[in-house]
Amino acid sequence: MTDSAAPGTFDDVNEAVGEEWEAETTPYERVREVISREYTPRSAETVAADARTSPKTARKHLMALAEEGFVATSTGDHGGTYYRRSPESIVMEQATDILSHVSVDELVNRISAMRETISEFQMEYDVESPEELMVEHTNQTLSDASDNADGIDPDALQEWQTTRRNLAFANAALSIANAERFGGGDSSGPAEATASPSRTTVTWR
Repeated sequence: MTDSAAPGTFDDVNEAVGEEWEAETTPYERVREVISREYTPRSAETVAADARTSPKTARKHLMALAEEGFVATSTGDHGGTYYRRSPESIVMEQATDILSHVSVDELVNRISAMRETISEFQMEYDVESPEELMVEHTNQTLSDASDNADGIDPDALQEWQTTRRNLAFANAALSIANAERFGGGDSSGPAEATASPSRTTVTWR
């Protein structure tokens, strides 16, 4: 039995898809799409290759995106400029997505629950953050000659980290909602979170 696909078939398919993408989009759209998935710095040349455009054109659009706040720039070891998705644009995107799926009242309740969850972790482990917990555990392990140091529950650690991340996005979403309320002329004060006793890991959808 022989393979039905000859060598290079997948390359041909990828090239066809790339050509179709190029025909249906502008260089700006392609550069934006490529850099939207990049969280580590990349040169304009590598972005250009993926975006099917010239380095000069890619650099022009990357600088425009940097002025918009969508892209962050940094200087490489040899003085060149590197580009990546800006953390601020990621937060804004996540916050906007949250507001499209969750009401402000529900958001306030979830923020309260997440704050309570984080407070429970801090009380349980007697540290302020998961990073501090890992450092303390490492130091304890190194200093315990009998190897009796208690281990960290990886599920609890992941829940703490996830809850803290979700709380940051939720707070950003609430800030946007309050800003829109004030901009719309609503004289009511900003929403305030009230305590909830449950330990909750947020799922926005």
